[in-house]
Amino acid sequence: MDKRRPRVPASPEQRRSQLRAVDDQTDPGDEPVEPAAERRVHRSTAAKTSTAKGPAAKTSTAKGPAADTRDADTSDGAAGRRWKAERADSRQNRVQRFWSFLEIGNPYTTFWLILGSTLALSIIGLTFVLSSTSVDPTGGAFTTATRQATWAAIGLVGMLVMMVLPTRWLRAIGWFLMLLSAVLLALVAFTPLGHTGGGSTNWLRIGPVQGQPSEVAKLGLVMWGAAVLAKKGRLLSQFAHWVTPFVAPGALSVLVLVLAGGDLGTSLIIILIVGTLLFAAGVAMRYFVIAASLAAVMVALLMLVTPYRMMRVWAWLGVNCDHPTDPCHQMQQGYYALASGGFWGVGLGQSRQKWDYIPEVHNDFIFTIIGEELGLLGTLTVLGLFAVLAVGMFRVAYNTNDQFTRLVCLGVIAWINGQAFINIGMVTGLLPVVGVPLPFISYGGSALTVTLIAVGVVLNFARRQRLDGRPRPRRSSSPSKATKTSHRNPMSV
Repeated sequence: MDKRRPRVPASPEQRRSQLRAVDDQTDPGDEPVEPAAERRVHRSTAAKTSTAKGPAAKTSTAKGPAADTRDADTSDGAAGRRWKAERADSRQNRVQRFWSFLEIGNPYTTFWLILGSTLALSIIGLTFVLSSTSVDPTGGAFTTATRQATWAAIGLVGMLVMMVLPTRWLRAIGWFLMLLSAVLLALVAFTPLGHTGGGSTNWLRIGPVQGQPSEVAKLGLVMWGAAVLAKKGRLLSQFAHWVTPFVAPGALSVLVLVLAGGDLGTSLIIILIVGTLLFAAGVAMRYFVIAASLAAVMVALLMLVTPYRMMRVWAWLGVNCDHPTDPCHQMQQGYYALASGGFWGVGLGQSRQKWDYIPEVHNDFIFTIIGEELGLLGTLTVLGLFAVLAVGMFRVAYNTNDQFTRLVCLGVIAWINGQAFINIGMVTGLLPVVGVPLPFISYGGSALTVTLIAVGVVLNFARRQRLDGRPRPRRSSSPSKATKTSHRNPMSV
């Protein structure tokens, strides 16, 4: 039985009394009701006040308490700091993705990047050697191009041979090339077999065959130096071990023999190769500062004691252009060729500056003919191919645990791309004229052949990685305490 009190509905009289009681109650905080006229006056006054206070008052009134919180966050710079942190994270992610693209790639793609860019540059070189020499007044329009194509064919055969050789043979080949180049350079410098041209004696002529032993010295120095430094290993932290025998007597003897012939441009490339190999091997940075200072002083002295080199420096600075030898003529005509090409160029084979306006147009200044006939688009294409070649070689260097492979790849990059930078900087006015040819493109049989063989060595390593089928896992960016030494660690590429 439910003992709760039943609910009795209220009578009509009780309901009326409750309604009257509610109507009589007033809130102490309420204000008395104003007449309609007074309400209109007060409303207009409030509108004027809000207008005088400006948009900030309206915004704060409309947004309420949430706006106060956001205003407080904005006033102390929290929102700005969050935005800057997000932008920094975004930039860091983009940089990491870019470096991942450069460092890690499919080994099949890397192999074809190197081979494809090499073949493309060689074809462009043969095309423009033919174009620049097609106006030969002696009638041999195709003689120079045919000779260059013959050397290119020999270089391609050498590239294929080096690509399929067992990798363990390459160390011994480096020793052989180093000894061979030393003998050939000695013949150039100290025997009548040396041939002078362009102010320097750096050609060796034996019967109908003529070549530059300094090109063989570049490849020999890269391969032999990589083998020596890789075998030294951790001993490179000691001064005597990285100096002997790589720097002295090895690289120093080659440099002295090249300078004995007066070839300053090749000397700069040799210095660049030596510096790159030592840096990648992990030599302490303080030695590079000392060596760079000595090299700068030596180059300045060589320019001062050689009148024609100093004349080139004055021409680069635009001084003494009215000299009877007209030292600024070659550079000015090169500028005219690049400027007249515009974006699209005047057309393949339609260059006007190659009609004896630019001296040595098929050699050191062939890049100006590319700019004139193919325009800015053609020059950017050439630069892009050199960049693709460098990326492919850098991937091979990164995706290996073999120090010899890494040093050879980085040495070839410094050689080819450093020489390309000096040549292009020379013809565009960024650097003085030093007589350095453009790799794969400038006329020169020995230079083209040896450069193709050097690419074949790198393709040997790329082919081995392609057969392995996978790149090396990426290393940790923070080395353990056990691997830290007093000298700088070898370069992790």
